[in-house]
Amino acid sequence: IFLQTELFNAGVRPAVDPGISVSRVGGSAQTKIIKKLSGGIRTALAAYRELAAFAQFSSDLDDATKKQLDHGQKVTELMKQKQYAPMSVFDQALTIFAAERGYLDDVELNKVLDFEAALLSYARGQYAELAAEIDKSGAYNDEIEAQLKKLTDDFKATQTW
Repeated sequence: IFLQTELFNAGVRPAVDPGISVSRVGGSAQTKIIKKLSGGIRTALAAYRELAAFAQFSSDLDDATKKQLDHGQKVTELMKQKQYAPMSVFDQALTIFAAERGYLDDVELNKVLDFEAALLSYARGQYAELAAEIDKSGAYNDEIEAQLKKLTDDFKATQTW
């Protein structure tokens, strides 16, 4: 595991560099749902860091690059973890699901953590059985994916971000 001083100084904790870090345990220690959902996060963060470094030297960025940078910033914000504040398997899974499926695309960067807190609160209140099932089993299948999509769609319909 490689840590980066720049990430630490930017408030990213843990300051793990996903582009060069490897783990012998890694996926073996993850639940099925986290392994399945987080596959694209590592790649997206590594690509974002490379693009962000490149973007410092270029002011003329196309829309796709701007969108990728915006997505990377939001995912980075979500990955910041407060000290002594572990997340349940369900909370991790739902947060990653929302990030990977584009539910944060219309959320302003400074509201990402508020969005996450509101989503998790809504989910625990309205979808307690799903939360308990995922926390207990860590399973992932088409039915759970459909329930996560419905949950997130229902939440997004309750308010605008």
